[in-house]
Amino acid sequence: MDFVLGGAAACGACLFTNPLEVVKTRMQLQGEMKSRGTYQVYYRNVFHAFYTIGKVDGLAGLQKGLVPGLFYQFFMNGVRLGSYAIIESAGYIHTNGRVSAVKTTLAGASAGVVGAIMGSPVYLVKTHLQSQSTSSIAVGHQHRHEGMIHALKVIYRQHGILGLWRGSSAAIPRVSIGSATQLSTFSSSKELVVDLKVFPQDSWLVPLSAGMISSVMVVLAMTPFDVVSTRLYNQPVDQMGKGQLYKGFSDCFSKTLKKEGLTGLYKGLGASYFRLGPHTILSLFFWDELRKLYQKLR
Repeated sequence: MDFVLGGAAACGACLFTNPLEVVKTRMQLQGEMKSRGTYQVYYRNVFHAFYTIGKVDGLAGLQKGLVPGLFYQFFMNGVRLGSYAIIESAGYIHTNGRVSAVKTTLAGASAGVVGAIMGSPVYLVKTHLQSQSTSSIAVGHQHRHEGMIHALKVIYRQHGILGLWRGSSAAIPRVSIGSATQLSTFSSSKELVVDLKVFPQDSWLVPLSAGMISSVMVVLAMTPFDVVSTRLYNQPVDQMGKGQLYKGFSDCFSKTLKKEGLTGLYKGLGASYFRLGPHTILSLFFWDELRKLYQKLR
């Protein structure tokens, strides 16, 4: 049940934040083809990107990749939040009755690794679909998939089962670092809010406040890895399934840093927060409230 509750909470958040994920993906991809003479830059900021995509691709364009996005959230966050809930319920994150920062970080990172491995194939497809756009505003490599099932079949047929986990070298550190930051700061922030007696202990404002604090830390920690992950997942590949732009995580990280500077690794930071911030707040809030509701019903 812990896995179902974690997945359901993440899917609820995804319904609201998927358009922001589309904007973030497009902003992270623009400019990466500079070395090939096609420096594609169409989005000045998150608001301009949102307006441009909606105007050219329509409202449906802002919800591209929603189906794989929901599947990804359910499997990845279901496993991640479910695993963490089991670890937390067993008392492994506490020392002398208090939340241990070290233990919550290790627990969050471990849960994140498992979730990243489980969700990587669907995240790959989600990135491909969200980057697809009308040619006039297209950035990055354009994969011509007709939908999630079609994309999975094409990738499997062309590159085998391992092709579905292409880009996981970036996804695993991205999710594990993000998970460690998110869950450790959420647990610690909840305890802090309760200790300060800002709100009653059982108030829904406690997890909401803790989620807001956690969201800021998550975005700062995850964005460089998120940029690398997006580019690795979306890059074109040869017949052998090898990336034509980057060899792997370290190669993509170093090339982005060298060609675009530190700001390149924080490209789309505003869009990242507009997406990750609300998603972190909503998913953690829904997760906490669903767990409390389940405990009452049980």
